[in-house]
Amino acid sequence: MITIIIYIKSSIGDATVLKTMTFAMLHFGVAFSITYLLTGSLLIGGAVALIEPTINTVVFYFHEKVWKRIESNRAVLKQPG
Repeated sequence: MITIIIYIKSSIGDATVLKTMTFAMLHFGVAFSITYLLTGSLLIGGAVALIEPTINTVVFYFHEKVWKRIESNRAVLKQPG
């Protein structure tokens, strides 16, 4: 078994980039497995595993950034003022 340890310091100082990368790896595996099981084709499984998760991973990254901003704004609004 190969263990890969990834350390990335995000430019925004949080775990968004690392979360995005681990999500991508998980998603690629799931997409390939399901597509291969449904079609029996390595080619189609590989193509779907590259296209759909890539787009979904980019969307996930920005989704995380939006939620971080929402959480930050909520924290500011809750401060006694």
